[in-house]
Parts: sequence; structure tokens; C-alpha cells
Amino acid sequence: MKNLLFSALIFLLPITLLAQRPKSEEIESLKIAYFTQKLALSPDEAKIFWPIYNDMQSEQNALRKERMQKMISFRKVNEIDNLTDAQVQSLITSEFDFKQRDLNLDKKYYSKFKSKLPIKIIGKFYRAQEGFKRELLNKFRGGQKN
Repeated sequence: MKNLLFSALIFLLPITLLAQRPKSEEIESLKIAYFTQKLALSPDEAKIFWPIYNDMQSEQNALRKERMQKMISFRKVNEIDNLTDAQVQSLITSEFDFKQRDLNLDKKYYSKFKSKLPIKIIGKFYRAQEGFKRELLNKFRGGQKN
């Protein structure tokens, strides 16, 4: 009986923990609502903004996924001391590469936004991105908005 109860707990615990974590769909819904409120786009501006934003998100997500897949081997190593100097150097330069590629994406989509939307909307967008990150951290940490 104890084994059955223990087995049930082992299977239910991950489900309970996952239920407490925010899902990407929930975060995306919150983000869309937040940006919609903060940017106050006209219907014509929204038709321009959202497709560009969605393309940007898609490319950023693909880059993050690739980065995570490449970092898995590093995470499995408990100590850097267990790696060769060449392996450590490769991990560091790989991280620089991902940061540069992320920066290049930011610049690419800044140019796309700038070519089609007023600069003040773009400024509000970048400010809203930072504001959303703060609000999201507060929300899921259980903190209150200031």
C-alpha cells in the first residue's frame, strides 16, 4: 500500500509543479494584452506591427531553442574543471555567437519597424518590452506591481 501511495505521489508531483508554472500560451496572451494597451496602435498600425512582431518572435524563439540545445551538454557537466581548455573556450565563444545573432535580430527588426511605423511607437514598444518583463517577474514571483 505504501508503495502504491509513493508511486502515485511520484506521478502527481510533476503534474502539480507544471500546473504552477506559467505556460507559454498564457505568457503570450498577457504580452499581447500588455502591448496592445501600452502601444495604443491604430487599426492600420496594428496591421503593420503584429506581423513584424510575430516574425521577430518566431526567429527569436528558434534562436533560443538552438541555444538551449547546444547548452545541454554544458549543463550536464558539473564542473568546468572537467572540461578541456578548448571545450571551455568553445562554450564561451558559442555564447558570444548567440548573443551576436540575437543582437543582429534586434537590429533587423528595429529596421523593419522603423521603415513602416512612427519612431515614437517603436520607442513605446521597446519600453513596453522592458515593462512587461518586470510585470511578469512580479506576477509569477507573487510580488505586487509598484
